[in-house]
Order: sequence, then structure tokens, then C-alpha cells
Amino acid sequence: MSGENVGALTVFRTTIEVMLRDGVLTREEKRLIIKLANALGLSPDEPAEIYAAIREQRETEPGREVTPNEQRLVYTRVFEVAIVNASLSKDEFAVLANLRNQFNIGDEDHARIEADLRDMIRQKTEDENVVDKLLGTLRDSVSLVGSLFDSVRTKNA
Repeated sequence: MSGENVGALTVFRTTIEVMLRDGVLTREEKRLIIKLANALGLSPDEPAEIYAAIREQRETEPGREVTPNEQRLVYTRVFEVAIVNASLSKDEFAVLANLRNQFNIGDEDHARIEADLRDMIRQKTEDENVVDKLLGTLRDSVSLVGSLFDSVRTKNA
């Protein structure tokens, strides 16, 4: 990771903007929004304020700084929620790629996060069919998020 702090409200806003590209917030996307807001430590009013600002095309403050260590934790928590849903949408993959880009999470760090999630899934679940299904989703998501991340990096370069 780059070691740069980012604003919590900026992260939340850009993530919501990614989700709204198709004009619809699915139930799964709403789950990710709730987890992201909690992981970023947003107040109960801040998500609604950000959403209103997006609709009204108003600028928003960046919010409190999120340190690199917090960024990794936020990304891991959102990634965990995403992979528990066995059928990830393209928008959910885009959210993960967006967070990875904002937090400057490179391939090596992403691989460590994936390994941590694998261990966590194995510890929480004794049913091998569930483990296999979640790990399959995780494996598929890693390659798709990686390719989306690479395309985001290319566009920003």
C-alpha cells in the first residue's frame, strides 16, 4: 500500500457513485453500503447526506482520514460481505475494484487479504460444500477484481 490517508466520506461517495452507474441499488449493493459505512465509522446521518449530495450534484467534505491500516481492514470487511453472497454482480466486483484502487491495495496485499479470508471461512464453516462454494466464489472474485482493478489503474494513468 502507498501509505496515504484518504477521506472516509470521499471513499463512501465514490463507492456509491460506482454502484449508481446503472441507476439501481440492489439488495446486495445495499448490504455492501451498510458494511462500508460501518467499517468507515460513518455517523448514522452521513450515508444519507452523501447520497443526497450525489443526487443534487453537490460537493462534499472528504471526512476523517482513514489510515492505511484501517483501509486494509475496511477492504477486508467489505470483501468478506461480498464473497458470502454466492452470486456476485458486476457492480459488486466494481465496488471491490474501486476500493482497491482508492486504498492502493496491490496484488501482493490483495493476495494476503484473500489468504486471511480463506482461513476465516475454513474456521467458521465445517461443511466442506459451503467452504468449497465460498472459496470458489473467492477465487473467481480475485481474478475478476484484479482485472477490473487493472483497468481502473490504466484509466487513471
